[in-house]
Amino acid sequence: MLFNSIPFVVFIALFFFFKPLFWSKDNRRWLWILMVSCLFYGWWDWRFLFLLLGTGTVDYLCGKYILQTGKKKLYLWLSISTNIASLLIFKYSLFIAEIIEDALNMAGFHFSIKASIPEFTLVLPVGISFYTFNSLSYTIDLYRGKAKPADSWLHFMAFISFFPHLVAGPIIRARDILTQLKKSSSPDMLTMWNGIKTCIWGYFQKMVLADNLAVFVNANFDQVDSSTGTLNWWMCMLAFTFQIYFDFNGYSTIARGIAKMCGIHFKLNFNHPYRATGFSDFWRRWHISLSSFFRDYVYISMGGSRGSKFETEVNRMSTMLLSGLWHGASWTFIFWGAAHGALLSVENVFKKWFSLKFFKLLWPVLTFVLVVLTWVLFRSETLNEAIQVYKGMLIWQDASVKELIMSNAFIWLIVSALVEWLNWRKSLNYLSKFPIFEALFYALIVSITIFFRGPEQQFIYFQF
Repeated sequence: MLFNSIPFVVFIALFFFFKPLFWSKDNRRWLWILMVSCLFYGWWDWRFLFLLLGTGTVDYLCGKYILQTGKKKLYLWLSISTNIASLLIFKYSLFIAEIIEDALNMAGFHFSIKASIPEFTLVLPVGISFYTFNSLSYTIDLYRGKAKPADSWLHFMAFISFFPHLVAGPIIRARDILTQLKKSSSPDMLTMWNGIKTCIWGYFQKMVLADNLAVFVNANFDQVDSSTGTLNWWMCMLAFTFQIYFDFNGYSTIARGIAKMCGIHFKLNFNHPYRATGFSDFWRRWHISLSSFFRDYVYISMGGSRGSKFETEVNRMSTMLLSGLWHGASWTFIFWGAAHGALLSVENVFKKWFSLKFFKLLWPVLTFVLVVLTWVLFRSETLNEAIQVYKGMLIWQDASVKELIMSNAFIWLIVSALVEWLNWRKSLNYLSKFPIFEALFYALIVSITIFFRGPEQQFIYFQF
């Protein structure tokens, strides 16, 4: 069920209409969250509810036995293995089979491994990368003594399945949410209004900005082999740069707004990443819940920066490669992760240079340009497609500047940049001092979202 669909509008209206009947008691509240979240998730494919409930149950029991037995490490690894196994089977089995097949073919052996993969594993369960990480945070934090256990299976499953963050994040830590789920008080009117405003702003980012930019981006990637001009490709990738930001930040913002209306606080997932002063700063601002997860549970677990400089860079590169692979079972995502890992390492190794005034002024601009270039790998379906786009961007080809400036894509690009600048300047905060003007402004945003929305697009991060 998409946030930007009519069924979801009906769903969320019914959720809040019946919510007071269930919210006053813990078990009743958790059961209500679990039931409606199962309906939300099962709307896509009810069969994968068994996977969600199964992996959640395993992690709940592992967490329980981590605290009650002397075999903490055994149950930690059981939890980790179960979650990684589900990812390998449902997300990476075809990719792994293709790699093995190619290697065997190069060695002169011809086997058709892909044909033997069960058909049901070729369907990627929506949100599997998100809810497995949510669940893993629980058992790892219990093992490390950084979290308190859930009161019951219902309590834990309410955390895992809570529908705003279930299918496309943000990645939520158990220690941040379990306590909040034990609060029965309903949010006050001001908090409800703030939640509604947050949702409106999220829908505007997704349906107006991201979806309109997507038209231009998709049209270009549908004809990669055609020569469309260097300036056109740069504008296309700038459009995708803003599209993916407003698409994913739009989803995260809607999720935060719905959670806020339930009295639950989700941490900020984006903090104006395109104003980053370097790649380390970019990853402190972009998809914060994922980057902090990899930092805390992968990079630091591998040794972080505690070893030699070489070991530190190996840990950094390994973490970014895994981050790329997390996004998708494709070489393009692996190379995207490797590119960011290499740029992070360059920045770290030569950090003394970047303290010079010249580099302080230049590096933020170069960071943005390089981020735009790396997005080519993220958007391309194959490496050959990415190479074609890079050729279009880096080998000069004439294009009509007048046509580009007069195009809808250019207008939406300017609007997107202006909206992000106003958002960075926190201009909307001033409206709260004038309630009537604030209400009129958000009514206008709703109208714009209805009448200027782009063609309906699935959220980009649904595929992860």
